[in-house]
Amino acid sequence: MKENHDRREFLQFATAGAAALVAGPALGAERPKARKQQPAPGAGARRRPLPFELGLASYTLRKFDLAKTLDMTNRVGLKHIALKDFHLAMNSSPEQIRDTVAKVKEAGLTLYGGGVIYMRDEAQVNQAFDYAKAAGMGVIIGVPQPPLLALVEKKVKEYDIKVAIHNHGPGDKVYPVPATIIEKIKDLDPRIGLCNDIGHTIRAGVDPAASLEEFADRLIDVHIKDVTSADAKGGAIEVGRGVINIPQVIRTLARINFTGIVSFEYEKSENDPLPGLAESVGYVRGVMAAVMPQGSEGGR
Repeated sequence: MKENHDRREFLQFATAGAAALVAGPALGAERPKARKQQPAPGAGARRRPLPFELGLASYTLRKFDLAKTLDMTNRVGLKHIALKDFHLAMNSSPEQIRDTVAKVKEAGLTLYGGGVIYMRDEAQVNQAFDYAKAAGMGVIIGVPQPPLLALVEKKVKEYDIKVAIHNHGPGDKVYPVPATIIEKIKDLDPRIGLCNDIGHTIRAGVDPAASLEEFADRLIDVHIKDVTSADAKGGAIEVGRGVINIPQVIRTLARINFTGIVSFEYEKSENDPLPGLAESVGYVRGVMAAVMPQGSEGGR
């Protein structure tokens, strides 16, 4: 397994910085005379936020009801959520959809999308768009079968809802990697694009950061996660503990100016996911803070 050098380096710098803050002179040593502190290079410069925001794919919390899912999403500090049908059934009535949307809003969260939604026939395509429209979702994270893409394009134009097609790695015969998606949608409306699941991407032998950059113009959504190995046997693990170069992924998303949502899809420990999810979110936030560019303007 590839050593996760970036994570160790990040933690080493953080530990060294913390030690420097709390360390004092040795017991009994003569204290040096105070001298005027000179401002560090770049001191006073404000760091600009990265262009994207973090969210949650609610599949992470598939063993929990909606109330607990919203609570745990808030507990890890995420404010954007895409609901899987565990939390908002595809056959929900308009009243049920309105009730769920209200609960998400009351929890202080933004319901930005739904998925993964499978579209295997015309009826499921129509249902997916009606469902997303009723819930006010801007994005369908979906898997439409290729013969249905013409209908999907028609619906995208009619509803003005984006479709981010999700890749599922080496076991997926239709959309294993982002390149196979692009080949099928390259001539379609640009609102049909990618949900690059970086875990499945690397499991199929493709570098996630390179993939994000290569298809930046069709990137709509990102599922961020980590895996134990860069092959079909790679299993879910806390972000930062696996083989994906997360700092490189974050730097790439910043460089391509991705302005969508980077959602955690944490698939380990389905019965007790909160500790691992919290660790993953904390690690990614730490990396984001480390790579934020300096500038004179704050906010966005």
